[in-house]
Amino acid sequence: MKTPVTNPKTVERKWKIIDAEGKPLGRVASKIAQLLMGKHKPVYAPNIDAGDFVVVINAAKVALTGKKAETKQYFHHTGFIGGERWISFKQYLNRKPEFPLEHAVWGMLPHGSLGHTMFKKLKVYSGAEHKETDKTLEPVAI
Repeated sequence: MKTPVTNPKTVERKWKIIDAEGKPLGRVASKIAQLLMGKHKPVYAPNIDAGDFVVVINAAKVALTGKKAETKQYFHHTGFIGGERWISFKQYLNRKPEFPLEHAVWGMLPHGSLGHTMFKKLKVYSGAEHKETDKTLEPVAI
């Protein structure tokens, strides 16, 4: 009996939808990362992109526990001397509400070309409306 080998061309991809309203940021991000990598499928292989497409709505209403909403900060460096930039979670929610969730998911994916292809299957929307209306979306409970 031969062991079946996962082929990226034969992987069946589905569209999943997640409502992030009121859910903790880390729990939502870890579930999204599992779906993007394909860890929920029996054909999972770490070197193959076997994951599904994921649509996230209400990303602006994601919750943080404790005082993290006031104290959490994101670091960015401009590349110039003294170019450290610290932006708080609340400022990012006002400026680009999808960023905190995308940033958390990116940190949980493989860093390299495989992770980039997985990350491209993620569609994040700050409100309840989304553009993927022509696809059959399966809701995911968190």
